[in-house]
Amino acid sequence: MFGYGSLMWRPGFPFLDRKPATLHGRRRAFCIYSVHHRGSHERPGLVLGLAPGGAVRGSAYRVADSDWPDVHAYLTEREQPTETYVEAWTTVRLAKGHKVEALVFLSDKDHPQWAGTLSLERQAELIRGAIGLSGRNEDYLSDLVAHLRDEGIRDSALEQLLTMVDRPALDGA
Repeated sequence: MFGYGSLMWRPGFPFLDRKPATLHGRRRAFCIYSVHHRGSHERPGLVLGLAPGGAVRGSAYRVADSDWPDVHAYLTEREQPTETYVEAWTTVRLAKGHKVEALVFLSDKDHPQWAGTLSLERQAELIRGAIGLSGRNEDYLSDLVAHLRDEGIRDSALEQLLTMVDRPALDGA
């Protein structure tokens, strides 16, 4: 299993091993309209997806064969409430160049919730004020940036986006 967002710091499933990994050909992006976890049908927010291009650092998990059916069911329920992702087995690169096959949830560009490439300004507009079953979209972004920093990952676009989302609160203070 490969995680690139909250699965990195809150996997929620048993695993035997966790290692830093890189997936080439995809990048971390706010490219999925959220109408469940971080927004609603009336006021969509945005959540992460793996958009085409670039590379993304994340975590690869090794799960016991005996745990896999329950882990897969959990991941499907957690990651696929509106089926915005396509499950795929793909190669990720571990440290020292070792490669392993991992389950990855790829963004489905044909799904109606695919937001595609949005400007940072439009992303900030959508994230600011959106709330879903899992809480405020702003908190999701803030937690994401903080946890990525804890993992030693600095994403300048996400950090700039966080500044843009927080700016109105700072201007109004």
